[in-house]
Amino acid sequence: MTTRYYTATSLDGYIADPDNSLDWLFAVAEADDATDDVGEFLREVGALGMGATTYEWIAANDPPGHWRENYGDRPCWVFTHRELPAIPDANLRFVAGAVEPVHERMVAAAGERDIWIVGGGELAGRFADAGLLDEVIVGITPVTLGGGAPLLPRRILSDRMTLVEVARMGQFAKLTYRLG
Repeated sequence: MTTRYYTATSLDGYIADPDNSLDWLFAVAEADDATDDVGEFLREVGALGMGATTYEWIAANDPPGHWRENYGDRPCWVFTHRELPAIPDANLRFVAGAVEPVHERMVAAAGERDIWIVGGGELAGRFADAGLLDEVIVGITPVTLGGGAPLLPRRILSDRMTLVEVARMGQFAKLTYRLG
């Protein structure tokens, strides 16, 4: 079982623009080529973790039924300090506080499969701070945003990261780092 943060980022290191939008990501030519491996990735995932801003963007922008189509019945823990509406047919748990006790529940729910930290960067950073993040997988897009939500808003030095894979997916570069 591995806890992975898998996301797309602009070339200048942002996962969302200053308005917390991902529209820029879907405007990239050959964007579908960059998501070809998501189905394979999801087959290895047994539980999801996501921050409130990521959840709100998905809830506001995805068509009805999209959640189930993409994530199935996998349990998802949404980390938030406010009341959020539930997406119909999504297997959700709204939580607040430290990531460690929630990670234990995620591990139990995932069984032998992996945990996907969908976003955002601050949540992934909290898992990294707690020593609970095993991999960072980043699809780098040919876009610069000049500001927005950073990929990982904290300092993680190279002595904790090992590059294990580099791949080209259309216009995207995919980098996989193992955290130690």
